[in-house]
Amino acid sequence: MSLKLEEKPREKLVQHGAESLTLSELMALIIETGTKNESVISVANRIVMRFRELDSVEQATIKELQKINGIGLAKSAKIVAALEFGKRLNQQTESEKYMVKSPSDAVSIVKPELRFLYQEHFHCVFLNIKNQIIHRETVFIGSLNMSVVHPREVFRIALRVSAASLICFHNHPSGDPTPSKEDIKVTKRLAASGELLGVRLLDHIIIAQNKHLSMREKSYF
Repeated sequence: MSLKLEEKPREKLVQHGAESLTLSELMALIIETGTKNESVISVANRIVMRFRELDSVEQATIKELQKINGIGLAKSAKIVAALEFGKRLNQQTESEKYMVKSPSDAVSIVKPELRFLYQEHFHCVFLNIKNQIIHRETVFIGSLNMSVVHPREVFRIALRVSAASLICFHNHPSGDPTPSKEDIKVTKRLAASGELLGVRLLDHIIIAQNKHLSMREKSYF
């Protein structure tokens, strides 16, 4: 069933932003198609009405969704995946409020994301004066070296978010967290730059699959 131009949620999103869409229109973008006799908006509206009375739509299951006419396994899976994505993203946002009292606190947040990557990622966690995480960002992807990991890029972000300190991480896909000579050089350069700018480098932690190494604890800088 074709939709009128004003009923197309994708075009509405592009022209007016996601915040302009109703719940039914957001759901319509997820399920993408309606049925032979019903538009995607109508199907989406029935989904929203079905779960509006729940304490949280996150409670929806694939089996429950499949009870709705026009919603099969594929669309149910898309909906559940979208809900799970939002839930995890919200959990990540909440984690950014945590206070870091030790390197292991920060490791517990970052390690699940870095430990299985096949390429080196240089990731920074920025803290306020209370050692609370206020921002996280992957700054570089690729092997660390002096020309690529430039303090200017790291501290540009730190100053933008008004960070008082930061902790840097990068992963070693080899599984060995021992720092290379280049790792040590980069870390010393970052620490020196931080001292000049008043944004202290608390640590540089190397993440391997089953191990991690704190360069501060091992006195590499």
